[in-house]
Amino acid sequence: MVKVTPEVENILDRNSVRIGRVFVDRRGPAEIRFGIGDTVSVTIFEAAAGGLFIPVDAGVRPGNYVTLPNQPVDSQGNITVPYAGSIRAQGRTSAQVQTAIVNALKNRALEPQAVVALVDQKASSISVLGEVGTPSRFPANAAGERLLDAISRAGGPRNPGFDTFVMLERGGREATAPFGSLLSEPSNNIFVRPQDTIYVFTQPQTFVAFGASGQQGQFAFGAWRLSIAEALAKIGGLNDNQADAASVYLYRGERREVAEQLGIDSSRFGGSVVPVIYHLNLRDPAGYFLATKFEMKNKDVIFTSNSTTVESSKLLSYLRLITATVNDPLMAAVNAYTVKGLASGALGTTVVNTTSSVR
Repeated sequence: MVKVTPEVENILDRNSVRIGRVFVDRRGPAEIRFGIGDTVSVTIFEAAAGGLFIPVDAGVRPGNYVTLPNQPVDSQGNITVPYAGSIRAQGRTSAQVQTAIVNALKNRALEPQAVVALVDQKASSISVLGEVGTPSRFPANAAGERLLDAISRAGGPRNPGFDTFVMLERGGREATAPFGSLLSEPSNNIFVRPQDTIYVFTQPQTFVAFGASGQQGQFAFGAWRLSIAEALAKIGGLNDNQADAASVYLYRGERREVAEQLGIDSSRFGGSVVPVIYHLNLRDPAGYFLATKFEMKNKDVIFTSNSTTVESSKLLSYLRLITATVNDPLMAAVNAYTVKGLASGALGTTVVNTTSSVR
């Protein structure tokens, strides 16, 4: 059991799973580099005719250049340029590949220059999947774009409600955030990078409440973010006649690393999830401020304990039930005996009076 304090809320806030907290690099994407499968075009210029690529009769040509057939970057990461051989392209920018071609030809061609362009971009692409208008894989934008831009290119979310979530997978790591947080928390709307995978999905968020509250049952969040104060209001607050405002509890399974930061001895529990009970005291005015910041999670359970007076009343009611069970037959027998005695006395008086009158 963990008492809710400002320090506890700070720990939970630092460990809340958000895209901006997992991928902390805020820089824009680097210049797009060639990869295996990309199709590139190479154009080579020479200073004058009669060189390696430009014939002597180049006067009839529109310019002193030659364009090679488009070619893909092979499985080794190379492209082929006549008289230059294999040129490394994978992981290089177009300017770097151009420099490599010029260096390979400068001793054979007449002041060569090269222009390398990306014709069909395959390696530097982004995938947007799930519940979007048009799930697709498209080339990364050289100017850079953010998560919302990429989702917009895929047609936007089909269900733009509070139950929509966005998961980003990059380099073997992943993080998830509510779609609404991309708008209200700009730190989550980070730049996408080549080979990123974005998955948009819908997951209803619910919590359970029981005990001395206004209502009991399962309730939907109705928002992408919900505090425990809002959750208590959603269930009708606490029952004034039964609830102990100092004993509001929230049951949750926390990640082991979070539980250890909270000071919990996790050695007793196996697996990656540790059961934690958070205790919130609403008799303390500070508890209301803490309740507005304590963020609910999917499948949380809220329990409001009965006050001690309610428990005493239950005990007294139980004792009254026992005593009534014992006393009722006795009182019934006494009442029956009394009625019988009264009836017998009345009958005797009548007989006596009748006899006297006869005499």
